[in-house]
Amino acid sequence: MNDERSRPLVLIVDDDAGARHTLEALLFPEGYELAFAADGAEALAFLESRLPDVLLLDVMMPGMDGLEVCRRIKGREEWRHIPIILVTALDTREDLVRGLDAGADEFISKPVNGYELRARVRAMLRIKQQFDALTRVMRLREDLSHMIVHDIRNPLTIVLMNVFAARRSEAARPIMERLDAIEHEARRLDSFLNDLLMVAKMEEGRLILNPAPANVNEMLEAVREAYTPVAQSRNIRLVTEIPPGSVRLVPLDVSIFRRVLDNLLSNALKFSPPNSTVTIRLTYPSPPPPMVRIQVMDEGPGVREEDRERIFNKFEIVQLKKRDVPEVGLGLAFCRLAVKAHGGRIFVEDNQPCGAVFTVEI
Repeated sequence: MNDERSRPLVLIVDDDAGARHTLEALLFPEGYELAFAADGAEALAFLESRLPDVLLLDVMMPGMDGLEVCRRIKGREEWRHIPIILVTALDTREDLVRGLDAGADEFISKPVNGYELRARVRAMLRIKQQFDALTRVMRLREDLSHMIVHDIRNPLTIVLMNVFAARRSEAARPIMERLDAIEHEARRLDSFLNDLLMVAKMEEGRLILNPAPANVNEMLEAVREAYTPVAQSRNIRLVTEIPPGSVRLVPLDVSIFRRVLDNLLSNALKFSPPNSTVTIRLTYPSPPPPMVRIQVMDEGPGVREEDRERIFNKFEIVQLKKRDVPEVGLGLAFCRLAVKAHGGRIFVEDNQPCGAVFTVEI
């Protein structure tokens, strides 16, 4: 409900004042808070300031009819959970189908029967209350996850600082390889935590991009240099294919887009066998769009066709991991959100004769 301590709010939308008064009288015994709108525009304006728990919506209204109002409400992420009961004199199967297609949750026919009206409103309120309870639980879980992530960051930072200090010590030379392994795994954990925070911010609309013209050629060379030691340690050849003499400045949030490249390349190296090649290929389509196409190509196990969309969905990750699907993790969910925020797209295809090709187009 729109406030745990308040009465349920029912918004009645009808261009006929008499019809509004009738519905008011029928619902008065239930003790609801009632609000009224005389047309679709007034109803949408009301929703900008308050969200009702149930909306009673007349279908036949001049100008914007009830079906259009319904479509607009269900088309808004922050409104689509509001149960809508269409109040209509239309009762053919075609009319019901049109109402369902518009997003209506329930119907009631004119002339309105008081018992039926009250029962349907109560049913919709139960659904809304269940939704609100689930939303509170989900929000609590997200808040708890964020708190845990932040709590983990502090000891992880201390681990990395001590590794850095130990590597500068002469006494650490006999265990340098172990320090390298500790640092590598700690940075992987730090990267995972960053992805978790980034995904949460993007989904909540709190992450604001700061795009600026970026030299993608230089960015890819920097990524290759950063990951070459990792590739060499695994006996993997890491190469870039960049068109010579071709540079196009692309508006990017460099820090966020660099994380996209880091995730894709880290994934490719993780799942590539020794003595294989990982290729970063850059092309500038002509004419744009897209302005730039970046492909990360590996020779690992690849991704099955039925999993190629699922690996970018954070809600599918657990099930995919249980099935030992390769190249899956929260990092790919972050990549999808980050690329989409830049107005682009990311997808995966087969590499021939084996492996996967992850393509980013902006």
